[in-house]
Amino acid sequence: MHGMEKTTVVGLAQAAVKESIERVRRAIINSGYPFSAHKLLINLAPADVKKEATALDLPMAIGVLRGTGSISTDTHKVFLIAGELALDGRVRKIKGALSMAMLAKEKNFRGVIVPEENAQEAAVVEGIVVYPVKTLAQAVAFLNDQLALEPYELEGQAYEASKHAASLDFSEVRGQEAVKRAITIACAGAHNILMIGPPGTGKSMLASRIPAILPPLNRTESLETTRIYSAMGLLPDGVALMDQRPVRTPHHSATAQALVGGGSIPRPGEVSMAHHGVLFLDELPEFSRHVLETLRQPMEGGEVTVARVHGSIRFPAKFMLVAAMNPCVCGFLTDPQKECTCTPLQIQRYRSKVSGPLLDRIDIQVEVPGLRYHELASKDAGESSETIRRRVNGARAIQLQRFERTKIHANAQMGTREIKRYCAVKDDAENLLETAINKLGLSARAYSRVLKVGRTIADLADAENIEAAHIAEAIQYRSLDRSM
Repeated sequence: MHGMEKTTVVGLAQAAVKESIERVRRAIINSGYPFSAHKLLINLAPADVKKEATALDLPMAIGVLRGTGSISTDTHKVFLIAGELALDGRVRKIKGALSMAMLAKEKNFRGVIVPEENAQEAAVVEGIVVYPVKTLAQAVAFLNDQLALEPYELEGQAYEASKHAASLDFSEVRGQEAVKRAITIACAGAHNILMIGPPGTGKSMLASRIPAILPPLNRTESLETTRIYSAMGLLPDGVALMDQRPVRTPHHSATAQALVGGGSIPRPGEVSMAHHGVLFLDELPEFSRHVLETLRQPMEGGEVTVARVHGSIRFPAKFMLVAAMNPCVCGFLTDPQKECTCTPLQIQRYRSKVSGPLLDRIDIQVEVPGLRYHELASKDAGESSETIRRRVNGARAIQLQRFERTKIHANAQMGTREIKRYCAVKDDAENLLETAINKLGLSARAYSRVLKVGRTIADLADAENIEAAHIAEAIQYRSLDRSM
């Protein structure tokens, strides 16, 4: 154990990082290099940022060996280096290799040195050379110009690794054509949608098929989403770049921290894991009122800001909210076949769990009615997911062209400036909007969301202008504002 007590790590290192020094010492010795018998001080700068995880093992070992003369060059200065060390000197997989490669490009480093298992995800960043290493000895030999490593080249098929055929199809859903239409609009414009209906009407069944009609991630979206999963260590094996939109389905017992992120060292929550994808909240009123209210900021701004004593961090959170709920406690308020047993006070308390400001941020609110026998027994197959997806892709292509030089990817993400530019309506549609606002008492936010949904409906119809019919359909998806 000679030398262990003479090594000190400073710079807000967490316990796991401080404990790693013995692992680093043993890896250095077992790799055939001497470990200094003199007192060592390892400074992890900047000192005001907390350090965690085992990815610092390899750079600490490189620093120690450079300081003791086992590494005789300064080649390490042009690379970003990360890796966990085993006791025998092997380099193990880490989290966040993609973010590391993106930072290397931003800071104009020559490349990155990462564990062999992380080479694929790091290589998706263009313009950065990725050198995979298996052992500490291999990394030292490379930095001493004694070993020529081959840069990792990403094979084309690596981009296809996450593709899969959807196992659930909309053709399996009987009836509910109006709800399918609302879901199509929601997916075409990335709009938030709330489905309200009695138990057993197919709300969860419909929601589970939404991934089958969502368009694939474009490269910008894919990099942003993959970066989050890489940092959390949740990137599937063999996947270099995610191309399918993530779907997150937290249980109603989830805490606010689990949903939006947090912790002493802030970590992304479910809303960030659903970035550019879907966040499905089943049985919406069963979630804590406080938890639901924390969704308001990310739904409006597309990001979550977590503030702590040592600073704040922002996580991306541009997600499509899909929610489902019953109309009352017993669930049968709107069911023509079964009688509701709830009192008016019970219904009011149940619905008040979903606040007006939160409901205001949900673009599409649609009732899911109970099905009649002839609809359930029908042998006619409904429209397939592939057919619906083609329409959704067509509408998204129009939006990508419209917002080509912006950071906006879908109509739901438009701000005030974009709404004024792209959502102008004619006189008849304007009159319809005025009537709806006066009669339904829609807020200014709801007014903007009606225009966004109207723009998406027009895109699905391949119409250049928003017509009165498009606005009329968009307004009907706000009808629940009066009763919630």
